[in-house]
Amino acid sequence: MIHLLSERATDEQIKGMLEVHESYIKVAVDIRRGVLVGGGEFHADCEAVLIEDGSRRENVWGADWLPAEQVVRYAALINIRPRVNPNLEIQDRTIRQRVDVIVRRLLQRS
Repeated sequence: MIHLLSERATDEQIKGMLEVHESYIKVAVDIRRGVLVGGGEFHADCEAVLIEDGSRRENVWGADWLPAEQVVRYAALINIRPRVNPNLEIQDRTIRQRVDVIVRRLLQRS
């Protein structure tokens, strides 16, 4: 189940977002607005919800959240941008840190 989050996810929301991949959650993060969408089959599904909600493509980055390990993975097809980020993995350290902070703030359990 896909959820748009601007506040910490509830246990029920986390459970719903895990329905597709079971051990991890695909997310798209708007690093300017500080929000994320998680739970899609593909990162692009999550990105589309953010764009529809007013996010700009250049501010949206894909990642995976592994709740059991409390780890963020920074690889997603939506991250490929020929002039800015030519790889699946987010290369810019500042962008990675911003994605990490937002994902942990909204998805990490204490």
